[in-house]
Amino acid sequence: MSRDGQDELLRLLHAGERFVVTTHQNPDGDALGSLLGMEGLLKALGKEVVPLLAGRDLPPPPEYRHLDLGAVVTEPPQDLSTYIAIALDCGNFDRLPSPRLAEARTLVNIDHHHDNTGFGDLNLVQPTASCTAEIVFSLFEGLGVRPSRGVAEALYIGVVTDTGRFMYENTGPAAHRMAAALLESGVDPAAVYHRLYEGMPEGKVALLARALNKLSRRLDGRLTYCVLSHEDFAQSGAQPSYSEGVVDHLRAVEGTVVAALIREVDDGYKVSLRSTTDQVDVSQIARRQGGGGHRRAAGFHTTLAPKELLAFVEAELVAQLGEGAPSAPATFAK
Repeated sequence: MSRDGQDELLRLLHAGERFVVTTHQNPDGDALGSLLGMEGLLKALGKEVVPLLAGRDLPPPPEYRHLDLGAVVTEPPQDLSTYIAIALDCGNFDRLPSPRLAEARTLVNIDHHHDNTGFGDLNLVQPTASCTAEIVFSLFEGLGVRPSRGVAEALYIGVVTDTGRFMYENTGPAAHRMAAALLESGVDPAAVYHRLYEGMPEGKVALLARALNKLSRRLDGRLTYCVLSHEDFAQSGAQPSYSEGVVDHLRAVEGTVVAALIREVDDGYKVSLRSTTDQVDVSQIARRQGGGGHRRAAGFHTTLAPKELLAFVEAELVAQLGEGAPSAPATFAK
């Protein structure tokens, strides 16, 4: 993120009066944390702020339901052309909650995905940032605004979840400095950990058990995957959001280069990909199916059946590894 680009945004935040803040569909911790962080920053500046999420994304997954989303709307204002719209943590325009956001007076794009398409009138994209919340936090610093305790917790959730509890390769010194400053603002790290990673609903535990029981491998174990069907969710008593985090268990299996969680949805399958090495860019695989993400974490939606889908992922993995190793036997969810 260039200094000039940040300065231009800071001037816009000062000059603007009405803002819509939004993020990508199926928001994760960084998306929600960045959204609430930007909402808090603008309110501290005395601005009118409308936070926007897709209706199907409410309520959020259980681990985020303590966040203050009371002001969120599910449709943009009718007079959207009088607002500045700020899109957070979203790599491309099609993943935003409404195509009407193009009607905004100015569309600002703040993100850290390396494959961001630069869809905004003003684009503030920093691929070296650990998370979008880190970029939002730098705006607080640039404006000399101290976040409230609730906003600080939202930003902290953004950095904790997108760095894998400060364990992923995107974790840098800036992420730790940000975390320290947020703790000084009153964030209780133990309480955040409990809300995010403990108190897990029984249905989520049951779904994870089914997923691990259905774990399969290809390419001598380099591709580890699982297919979860509608039946798996029904028999587990699990909501769709309960599959969040399952792919990280697949990624942790010894010998895995790419982990894939394939989840059946009403109009096809949603696929989450994780890589354990920079040798494989899973965002490149996702983009070939209309998705995107990070080099080591990406996803997409597809209408391909599991057999064809796995063949596609396997071929893409082999192409990136530069190998022609045969597949190990595979199993598929019914």
